[in-house]
Amino acid sequence: MRYVFWLSLVGILYTYIGYPILIWLLSKLFPHRWITGQITPTVSIVLAVHNGASLLPRKISHLLSLNYPKIPEIILVSDGSTDGTNELLAQQHHPRIKTIILPEHAGKAVAVNAGVELATSEIILFVDIRPEIADGAIQKLVSNFADPKVGCVAGELVLKQEKHDAATASIGGHYWLYEQWIRSCECLFDSPSGVYGGFYAIRRALAVPQPPGTILDDMFQPLSIIRQGYRSVLDPRARVNDTWPEQVEGEFNRKVRTLAGNFQLFQLAPWALMPGNRVWFQFISHKVMRLVVPYLLIALLVSSIALAFQSRSFAFFAAAQILGWFMAVIGLKSKIPGLHRLASPASALLVLNAAAVVGLYRFLMTRGPLWKIWNSGPIPSAEFDS
Repeated sequence: MRYVFWLSLVGILYTYIGYPILIWLLSKLFPHRWITGQITPTVSIVLAVHNGASLLPRKISHLLSLNYPKIPEIILVSDGSTDGTNELLAQQHHPRIKTIILPEHAGKAVAVNAGVELATSEIILFVDIRPEIADGAIQKLVSNFADPKVGCVAGELVLKQEKHDAATASIGGHYWLYEQWIRSCECLFDSPSGVYGGFYAIRRALAVPQPPGTILDDMFQPLSIIRQGYRSVLDPRARVNDTWPEQVEGEFNRKVRTLAGNFQLFQLAPWALMPGNRVWFQFISHKVMRLVVPYLLIALLVSSIALAFQSRSFAFFAAAQILGWFMAVIGLKSKIPGLHRLASPASALLVLNAAAVVGLYRFLMTRGPLWKIWNSGPIPSAEFDS
């Protein structure tokens, strides 16, 4: 049990503290900066959506108003929509708008592939239906393609938090800042293993068709570009604004979908798990270990309780864990403002790790295409938001 305790503790600490510190040190000791420049390549915007009629008019107006000078086409792909999206797209006659209407709901990957096949510009920009692109963000994003070794560039997501409960605010606040900091360190060292899918661009010549049913295009595509010898980078100047689910139930569903997609990625791109992957170290430490942590937490608690009868130190550690998880549950169930907010970090940790367990279950037990687990949560949005 001592071996179980120490291995579990080391694994958890490495994942949440050790690896972030290590990748930060590597980014400082061995930085690999890239060139940016005032370039204006042509940009094709691709937006895939299922049942987005309520949000599409505003989104189309927003995309047409973008101040980047070379956007010859905005490609809107309806993936088997049944809510009036198809009729709305049929009414679009602007010369820059191209529409694709897929008769059956086949998942985001199929819709994105159709949009990429139609695109003609040097750069393809993928966007989601809900985020708003800040002024000048596209120019800042494409400036990174001045470096010929850069194949993929993602912007920075700025989350609006107004009516969110404490646990969801903690995930979208402190945890998201922590996550972005890790990605920025990975980027400076080489490349992050995934990007924010609501606003990222690639060189059209490097685009790789995604297997039908792929959930995480924002991991599969960047990793495929890295595999070709190019870099994937982040530009914090290129900002988009969005809102994640306000209630913890919606955020939990969003994370389940994303984490189930991680397991699917291992199946669709097994090469990402091999040492031949240039960002293998980042991928294993950042993505794979996060999926292992829930089981390490269980092993840590069980071994602590078993060892509590042998040592006061283990007894104290076991009691601290039990109290922490109790606070996490209370934080989710209680609406007392002070307690709710005090327990929010523990609640966020519980939600994230429970979502990883449920994500594995969904991956293993879902019959048919995995994309059918898509559930955007209790906020007004169409599918295919990240």
